[in-house]
Amino acid sequence: MFSKIISAAVLGIEGYVVEVEIHMDQGLPSFHTVGLPDGAVKESKERVTAALKNAGFSLPRKRITVNLAPADIRKEGSAFDLPMAVGILAASGQIKSQYLDETVILGELSLDGQVRAVRGGLSISMALRREQYKRMIIPVENAKETAMAQGLEIHPVETLQEAIDLLESGEGTPFHVDPKAVFNQDGRYGVDFQEVKGQEHVKRALEVAAAGGHNVLMIGPPGSGKTMLAKRIPTILPEMTLEEALETTQIHSVSGLLPPDTALVVTRPFRSPHHTISDAGLIGGGQVPKPGEVSLAHYGVLFLDELPEFRKNVLEVLRQPMEDGRVTISRAALAITFPAAFMLVSAMNPCPCGYFSSPTHECACTLQQVQRYRARISGPLMDRIDLHVDVPAVKFRELSEERWGDTSETIRSRVRVSRDRQLHRFRGTGLYCNAHMGSREIRRFCRIDESCDALLGKAIGRLGLSARAYDRILKVGRTIADLENADTIQSHHISEAIQYRSMDRDFSRQM
Repeated sequence: MFSKIISAAVLGIEGYVVEVEIHMDQGLPSFHTVGLPDGAVKESKERVTAALKNAGFSLPRKRITVNLAPADIRKEGSAFDLPMAVGILAASGQIKSQYLDETVILGELSLDGQVRAVRGGLSISMALRREQYKRMIIPVENAKETAMAQGLEIHPVETLQEAIDLLESGEGTPFHVDPKAVFNQDGRYGVDFQEVKGQEHVKRALEVAAAGGHNVLMIGPPGSGKTMLAKRIPTILPEMTLEEALETTQIHSVSGLLPPDTALVVTRPFRSPHHTISDAGLIGGGQVPKPGEVSLAHYGVLFLDELPEFRKNVLEVLRQPMEDGRVTISRAALAITFPAAFMLVSAMNPCPCGYFSSPTHECACTLQQVQRYRARISGPLMDRIDLHVDVPAVKFRELSEERWGDTSETIRSRVRVSRDRQLHRFRGTGLYCNAHMGSREIRRFCRIDESCDALLGKAIGRLGLSARAYDRILKVGRTIADLENADTIQSHHISEAIQYRSMDRDFSRQM
């Protein structure tokens, strides 16, 4: 006795078809699963057995073999419970359906026959649409995200019995959603830049960073508002497109972080891992690689607070995804690439005690202690951070003022205009913001006159700026010019950009 059920799984963030083959033979009653199953798949035996009995069906007293094909890819998760149960019933003749060959089935089973949500519903439905499958049975909790892939008949079910009734009758009303309506439904953030009192120059720097897609480092004493400012950066980034929302939702779905009954992630992600995180947690990993924080921050913001407190090997793994916008994790059997186009926002104290150069607190750190503290951030990593912004403590007078600054929507409108200019400039080059310019693009798009060149020369000489700051200043100057709708970089654009390189200065002169 044999049956075959079409199911699916995810590898990385992409879905692929899995054939669940059931074979029954005479012999001692047993239940074996082959096809590189992990622990959760092997435990399906117990869940399927209990679910069948509690749903009123009998488990045949035969030798049951379940094969998950292709057999050379490791299978993980509990999504094969429902197709296994349906396959056993079909192989034993307890149900008959002409729709088994054209219906993709997935879902986890509880012991009483309820169908529970699985991970990666959107990735799977998009893969099935490419493979031209037409019909899919999935858990109710996954209905909205799965239906975002148009062209599939989505049939959500709550119980094993409901799935069997649907297969035998072939009748049921497919679940539909309007992707554009869902996308436009809720794009609001719970915070706003207007809530931040004072720090006007820092807000300006973050607007420049958002406009050009630049990575930024904020340096300031404890309590100066660095975290508060960082949490509001997604609110001034351009609105997500539908394509960006779909890709971001795929990552969160396969990671199990998509909230129940949610169709899309329509606001830009903000991820803030603790400094004790491992390199695998940050970059992704595992026996079957899973997305890390850099991928969960895709199209959003990755905030690293207390940057020098992160382990050096953890910070160094950031360099490749910051450069390429993706991360590749290689294992003996496979290599998986995850998208990781994020904006890095980091924060640190100016010294171990936090009060270096503070006008109100005395710093207890020696020059050597400050040097060791700042040296925890390597030159190659610092080389990829375009803006260094000093964040001083907010004065009481500023906190008590009733005057409010610009709202996030106002700032975002200026950022959007700047990004549109950059998209037009980089049309056909594969770039979409100033931060991604290489040496060739800098020479082409960041030309400066003699006055700007002289200003840069003085800055490097008098402030002790490093040579690597030169290109960063030009890129940031180009963004500042874009915010002013200026076609050429002028001296005041360069002057402002120089102010955003505080970590390149010779701080020993300030001791």
